[in-house]
Amino acid sequence: MRACIQRTLQASVQLLDEDNRVVSQIGRGLLILLGVGQEDSEEDARRLAQKISKLRIFDDGAGKMNLDVHDVGGEILVVSQFTLYANSVKGNRPSFTDAAPPDKAKELYRSFVCELASLGLSVKEGVFRANMGVALVNDGPVTIWLDTVDLFGNKRS
Repeated sequence: MRACIQRTLQASVQLLDEDNRVVSQIGRGLLILLGVGQEDSEEDARRLAQKISKLRIFDDGAGKMNLDVHDVGGEILVVSQFTLYANSVKGNRPSFTDAAPPDKAKELYRSFVCELASLGLSVKEGVFRANMGVALVNDGPVTIWLDTVDLFGNKRS
């Protein structure tokens, strides 16, 4: 799994359809763009959620990054994004063959969201496989990239 984590002052997701309605929004917290790969598992979803929940990327009273999202009463907005598995090594059109198929991706996306919620965090979501507009005010800016292969071991050849 791959996660692009952005510390936010606010973030929202809107469907890009005839209604253009906002489906989720948060204030201070984390926007997580989450990609699921072919080799990912329930264990990856669980461990990644736990890792992100403990990331100390919010400033304490001394201005040092010592607090996690729970410490600051922050919210989390999770948006599925298979394009995090884009491979652009050959040619100019990215390949997405490393991304999990939709059924598997949705299952692991749901597992990830449920694990965050089970940790006592306020979690909101985008709409899986929908065309969405994602807006945020990045706080800092702080953006962190995590990949379960880097964190928990190399499964890919």
